[in-house]
Amino acid sequence: MRVLIVALACLFALPAAAQKPGEPGRFDQYVLSLSWSPTYCASRAGRDDPDQCGGPKTYGFVVHGLWPQYAETGYPAQCVADPKPVPDDVVAKTLPIMPSKKLIEHEWARHGTCDGSNPADYFAKTAQAFAVVKLPAEFAAPKSMLTLAPEQVEDLFVKANPGLKPDQIAVVCRGRYAAELRVCMTKDLKFTDCGKSVRDRCAGQVMFPAVR
Repeated sequence: MRVLIVALACLFALPAAAQKPGEPGRFDQYVLSLSWSPTYCASRAGRDDPDQCGGPKTYGFVVHGLWPQYAETGYPAQCVADPKPVPDDVVAKTLPIMPSKKLIEHEWARHGTCDGSNPADYFAKTAQAFAVVKLPAEFAAPKSMLTLAPEQVEDLFVKANPGLKPDQIAVVCRGRYAAELRVCMTKDLKFTDCGKSVRDRCAGQVMFPAVR
């Protein structure tokens, strides 16, 4: 368990080398990042996040974020120096798909400020992007550990989503455990090819802990 906790310490971070200076609204496409909640909730960060991990409701894939991205490689971040907090009504509307107020505030400050819109519009678009992706039945609420090759995970999503291609998604692991699935989208939320910085990051089989 200690190895798992250490491996998950940076669950919500993209590689620092991928970050580039940016200004609101100037980007090429999106990455919709879906977090596997059981993996996150097994980490130290998850245990400190009662919204997502401490209540009676359980989650499988949830939205980590909708990230403005450059087409080739890299992404802008923190495009506004001192962003205002996300309004309470926007938080309430977003919690069903992104069940952590802490995460909502973090994603707005780091990624949403680069979108060029306001919090209400940005998180509405995030919900629209999540609705585009159909989750395979295998990930609805597994009662035991799922162990799959990254290619098998991608194949399940491709079969569930007509028009989606394997090189338009990426599976991300922390150690052997599934952390995220990243889906590349155009600005109008159509599936598109990913940039060089969005790639599979798993060695061998991917383990999906059961939904508690």
